[in-house]
Amino acid sequence: MKFKKSDPLGVVLNALLLPYQERVTDVVKISKKMIEKGLINKQSDIINDHIAFRTLGVDHLGIKSFEKIFLHYGYRKMSFYNFENKKLDAYWYAPPSSYYPRIFVSEIRVKDLSLNAQKIIEKYTKHIVQDPVSQLDLNNAKTVGEFFHKPLWDVPTIKDYKLLLEESEYAAWVIYNRYYLNHYTISVHELPNGYNKLEAFNDFLQSIGIVLNSSGGIIKTSKDGLLRQSSSVAKMVEATFADGEHLKIAGSYVEFAERLVLPEFKKLPKDEIKTIHRREGFESANADKIFESTYRNQTDRTSK
Repeated sequence: MKFKKSDPLGVVLNALLLPYQERVTDVVKISKKMIEKGLINKQSDIINDHIAFRTLGVDHLGIKSFEKIFLHYGYRKMSFYNFENKKLDAYWYAPPSSYYPRIFVSEIRVKDLSLNAQKIIEKYTKHIVQDPVSQLDLNNAKTVGEFFHKPLWDVPTIKDYKLLLEESEYAAWVIYNRYYLNHYTISVHELPNGYNKLEAFNDFLQSIGIVLNSSGGIIKTSKDGLLRQSSSVAKMVEATFADGEHLKIAGSYVEFAERLVLPEFKKLPKDEIKTIHRREGFESANADKIFESTYRNQTDRTSK
């Protein structure tokens, strides 16, 4: 999970991943148990399939702003995804080389929310009158890394948070967490035999006490059967709101992906199979359920 300090893109990714690792206790727990089980020798042996971010679809923010960072560092904008019921749009971005993770960025279509929800979001973002990414020196990796943890808007009141939560759990997550890394993803197919299929790896995860997202089933499978995904349920974290009140809210989580070999490469010897031989991209039906790793229909299960 750690990249070279001499690598500009690595500096940016480290600035995202290291704080995420400290906050999401399941990350270290899973890595330690994988080492104990002999699946990896060290945490950096884990292949990170992708990382994901959530944003607000308002002027000067959202995907159009956020993507500028990673496009600058060599990522390529790929497929578009629409989540009608959740009122979300998303794109994924291919890395400059397979050494780096894919990136998945989503945004909520704020104008599709109720007027009350729009007013709450506007209350916190109306002072942003120009794209904050345009003000960054994108060649300064350290500054870019710090940007992800910069508060672009004020911490909400608990009242505003709860009102948003009732209409859009996604919007409520973003209004408090801002650009915090939503999740990183373990490439299960890269693990040793016996653990390189999701069924087996999920059994391992549950044996060490990891609660898995059950929305749409523990394993979410693409229509072509070649992309299979599971995720942990976000742990609840203590949040302090603008009025000094405290509430436990959903934090971030960990995802697990299995990308199968494309039919035309089925006969390739295992040691010759590379990223280009496996299923690429994402699946909206899978992602729709993965989003719910931070939703109450899942997080409430961890307190029962």
